[in-house]
Amino acid sequence: MGLNRKFNTILVTGGAGFIGSNFIRYLFNQPDFSGRIVNLDCLTYAGNLLNLVDIEQQYGGRRYFFEKVDICDASVVNRCFREFKVDGVAHFAAESHVDRSITGPDAFIKTNIIGTYNLLQAARDHWSGEVSGLFHHVSTDEVYGSLGESGYFFETTPYDPRSPYSASKASSDHLVSAWAHTFNLPVTISNCTNNYGAYQFPEKLIPVMILNILNGQPLPVYGDGLNIRDWLYVDDHCSGIWSVMQKGRCGETYNIGGENEWTNIDLVHRLCEIVAGFLGKPKDSFKELISFVKDRPGHDRRYAINCDKIKTELCWTQSVTFAQGLEKTVAWYLDHQEWIESVQTGEYRKWLDLNYSKRI
Repeated sequence: MGLNRKFNTILVTGGAGFIGSNFIRYLFNQPDFSGRIVNLDCLTYAGNLLNLVDIEQQYGGRRYFFEKVDICDASVVNRCFREFKVDGVAHFAAESHVDRSITGPDAFIKTNIIGTYNLLQAARDHWSGEVSGLFHHVSTDEVYGSLGESGYFFETTPYDPRSPYSASKASSDHLVSAWAHTFNLPVTISNCTNNYGAYQFPEKLIPVMILNILNGQPLPVYGDGLNIRDWLYVDDHCSGIWSVMQKGRCGETYNIGGENEWTNIDLVHRLCEIVAGFLGKPKDSFKELISFVKDRPGHDRRYAINCDKIKTELCWTQSVTFAQGLEKTVAWYLDHQEWIESVQTGEYRKWLDLNYSKRI
């Protein structure tokens, strides 16, 4: 496509989280991006400024700005749009863990729906008249529901969310589309499969299993372990989002997937083997730690995304195989014990108070 959008200031919501922090780092490594990034994050348990220490040191105060902001606070969100003259939004901020959405759905409704509404309104107010921009909304394949043994989710697949988390994300997707159609707001949406890679908070499957293996703790697998997920390396997700933001058609949705379908139990077996290899142990050394636990309510059986649209229209493709991505991910966790300990012990909060108390 001939379209190639340029941005002066991109507002990244949830930029201290797993995917958001990887996206910020990805952007600063792109030769075609010379603008500024404003990171809006309210620093819940999963938001960690340690993820971006190098970015703060290199670009802080010039091209990178952090604002401790809850996107549910409309007045502060509007202030950030005005103050920084935002012309691009990459909206990652969301409550995102299915298990927590089952036990405490209220936070998911507030952040994922009300927060998205506030951002849309701020963009609508700010991009009036001659000022324009692009609002990119990052969503999930879970909005589509559950697949059988065959078939794929397409961008045209009807929504069928099954958990409070996926229902809240489906709601936010619909809000973004409605603001595009009703108010002519320039938007794009992407729906991705399960991400994995560096800086992922240890509540999701892959980091939980890696850390439990290292600590000799049980490896809990829901139900029969045959639930299937498609896994997307976080750097590839970031490149897909950037492709959409630069070249995607306004009002369109693009699926971004890894095209790597694995049952949960096979993935856990593979992680055991990779960690064992790094530690110089026999490949089956940790498999005895696997334990099957009661399945969670509404556990979707299979997700799988068709990526033809983004590949055909925007010439995007994955850069690593699943084997390569898993090796990189395990190596990162093995090499970043201080980060892991800071997240698990609360040392991160002490670091935050020492380094950001005057700015927050």
